[in-house]
Amino acid sequence: MRAVLQRVKHAKVTIDGRVSGEIGTGFLILLGVAPEDTPEEALYLAKKCVGLRVFEDENDKMNLALADVGGKILAVSQFTLYADCRKGKRPNFTRAAKGDQARELYEYFVDCCRGLGVETQTGEFGADMKVELLNDGPVTIMLDTDELIRKK
Repeated sequence: MRAVLQRVKHAKVTIDGRVSGEIGTGFLILLGVAPEDTPEEALYLAKKCVGLRVFEDENDKMNLALADVGGKILAVSQFTLYADCRKGKRPNFTRAAKGDQARELYEYFVDCCRGLGVETQTGEFGADMKVELLNDGPVTIMLDTDELIRKK
C-alpha cells in the first residue's frame, strides 16, 4: 500500500458538487492499493499514520500526533499512486489492485483508522472526486508498505 499523507489545516472532497468528506486540522491521506497488499498491512499503515508525530508542540517541534491536536483524517482512494511511467508518455496502472480488492482494503484501512479513535471522513471509491486542501507547513510524507514492512 502507498499513502501520501498531507498535514492540512482543512480538506474536503466533492463529488458532482456534493461534499463527500470534510475535515479541519488533520491528515489528507491519498491511498493506493497493490495486488499483493493484505489487511495486516492496512492495519500497520493505519497505525503508522495515526501515530505519526508531525504536529508542532509548544516549542515548534514536530512532536505531536493526531490525537494530541484533535486531528481528523480524510482518506481518498487513489490508484494513480501506482502509475508506472517508465515507458512512453502514458502511465500504466497494472501495478494497482483491481476494483474489488482495492475497495475492500481501502475500506478496511478507513475502519482501522476509526478503530484507532480518529474521526475519519472519506471520498467515494471509484468516483470522479475534486479534492481541496490547505497543506500545513507544507508537510507531505510518502509511506509505502514495501519499504516499511517487506524490506525490513
